[in-house]
Amino acid sequence: MTHPPSIREQKRDELLRLLAGRPLVLVGMMGAGKTTVGRRLAGRLGRHFVDSDEEIETAAGMTIEDIFATRGEADFRAGEARVIARLLKDRNIVLGTGGGAFINAETRALVKAEAISVFIKAEFELLFARVSRRSNRPLLKTANPRETLQKLIEARYPIYAEADVTIISTDVPQDQVASEVIDAVLAYLGSTAVFEEPASE
Repeated sequence: MTHPPSIREQKRDELLRLLAGRPLVLVGMMGAGKTTVGRRLAGRLGRHFVDSDEEIETAAGMTIEDIFATRGEADFRAGEARVIARLLKDRNIVLGTGGGAFINAETRALVKAEAISVFIKAEFELLFARVSRRSNRPLLKTANPRETLQKLIEARYPIYAEADVTIISTDVPQDQVASEVIDAVLAYLGSTAVFEEPASE
């Protein structure tokens, strides 16, 4: 006997219908939770999660830290743009991008044309607490990482805000953030579906 779909399943089916195969692209600062939320979203939607930073490292055969050190940021950004352009040809993915990816005007235009973008926005203190736990952030290897992060936020947040949807990430379970993304994208895509809990037997 098949059970009627739950609200979560109804929302999944409606979102997949409205996306019609288009990628969901997560943008935002390092530490915003793009990878964790992206994996949750992909699991919920039955999609494949792809991390653009991991793909860049695979393509280059070295870590992002090493690319920055040996080739410089400009070379890294050019490679990043090429990798994201390739990844956006994949249908039915959730793509987590590096913090600087959406800042590139060409990449941003491509994301706008090919995908639905979600800016995961987090406050400074939450970001700093998260990125401080990891030492592999080349842009924060400065004398004053707090100041560096603050300047990056000031420069990047107005550009991230050009994403189709903005979600505020707070210190809640990432599954909850994934639910908020699904609701926000449904609203952005103009869903008029009514989601109801199935009647209990």
